[in-house]
Amino acid sequence: MKLFNPFKKKSISERDQETIWHPLTQHKTSGDLLAIKKAKGAILTDENGKEYIDGIASWYTSMYGHCHPAIIQKVNQQMKTLDQIVFSGFTHEPAVILAEKLLEILPNNQKKLFFNDNGSTATEIGIKMAIQFHHNQGEKRKAMLAFEEGFHGDTFGAMSVSGLSVYNGAFEDHFIEVIRLPKPMGFNNQEIIDQLESLIQHNAIAGFIYEPLVQGAAAMKTYSKDGLEKILELCKKHKIICIADEVMTGFGKTGKNFASDYLQNKPDVICLSKALSAGMVPMGITSCSKEIYQAFYADEIEKGLFHGHTYTGNPLACAAAIAGLELLKSTAIQKNIQHIIVSHQQFANEMRNHPKVSEVRQIGVILAIDLAIEMKRYGNLRDKMFNFFMENGVFLRPLGNTIYTLPPYVIKNDELEKIYTVIKKCINEVVLN
Repeated sequence: MKLFNPFKKKSISERDQETIWHPLTQHKTSGDLLAIKKAKGAILTDENGKEYIDGIASWYTSMYGHCHPAIIQKVNQQMKTLDQIVFSGFTHEPAVILAEKLLEILPNNQKKLFFNDNGSTATEIGIKMAIQFHHNQGEKRKAMLAFEEGFHGDTFGAMSVSGLSVYNGAFEDHFIEVIRLPKPMGFNNQEIIDQLESLIQHNAIAGFIYEPLVQGAAAMKTYSKDGLEKILELCKKHKIICIADEVMTGFGKTGKNFASDYLQNKPDVICLSKALSAGMVPMGITSCSKEIYQAFYADEIEKGLFHGHTYTGNPLACAAAIAGLELLKSTAIQKNIQHIIVSHQQFANEMRNHPKVSEVRQIGVILAIDLAIEMKRYGNLRDKMFNFFMENGVFLRPLGNTIYTLPPYVIKNDELEKIYTVIKKCINEVVLN
């Protein structure tokens, strides 16, 4: 006798609609969500068999491509010996190997790693490190400094320092104290330094959190390297802990291992996630200098950093991250990164002359195109562009009037060219009409 299956004739997306609440989604207006059944390399395949080029590496995580055999092999080997163990009071070799390999490529002032779960918790811990660093030394500094339009995550500390109210409006009365600073754009660098000097005199600032050189959620907005250098120099002079949020920029996306590698003034704390574990499993890490760590190293137990997650240092996530680091350092991936950079530069030069393009920004494998039209971050025209991309087999998520791509390092040349072609086609057929 066969049991009745109420789901038998329903698609994955229909079943989803009955049971799941998705992130960054207004379900009343979003319609059915697309069900992806498999992914390989830079290609996603939906439940009907249609393929899409993953033009943003699934939110900048699967930078070595989906289901990479080297990563699968490492995780498969690990799950046969140790899957999960409490990381408080215990340790394990995958975590130690990952720490050793990661410290080899991080800025050389980074000496200790604090494992966590995701990008928001990585930045949350960075903020707590900055505030407690001063507290442990008998100095009360409660304010954080952050750039306007920055985005650092969805937990309360991370939301507090983020400057995009479209995400945070309902919670602002509950935030920690944050002072906002305009981004240095070259022409205003000295003005910002003058403003910061005044802010430091009148406020007890614990730390400065920033997305180095590129603000991801703000639509891949770039800003002055020299301006950031001067801000970091001034912060360090006044013992303000500098926290680089490299959740998006880390692991090769800017053309260097980390965006902080472009700067002389290195951060005291670095927040990592997304591509850290190669899109295989969730993981975050917050690294810090020896000076930061020493402020918590004491006989008094309350001076420790009492923050923990159940899956901290998960061995499977560590194995995925180790495999990702090995790929990142490989000749093949480095060659692919350089090829994408050159291709982006050529396409950027072409699009700068388009009558409906106001600005083109490119750093590393990150390419952003601003359209010369006013539109909402989420609205009808943005949705039309998104649907156009999907209909043409390319997964891109426009941020307001900004179309951007940040493809996996393993993307094939014809797949990359198709992204460019569909972007041009979208601007000509959707935006101009």
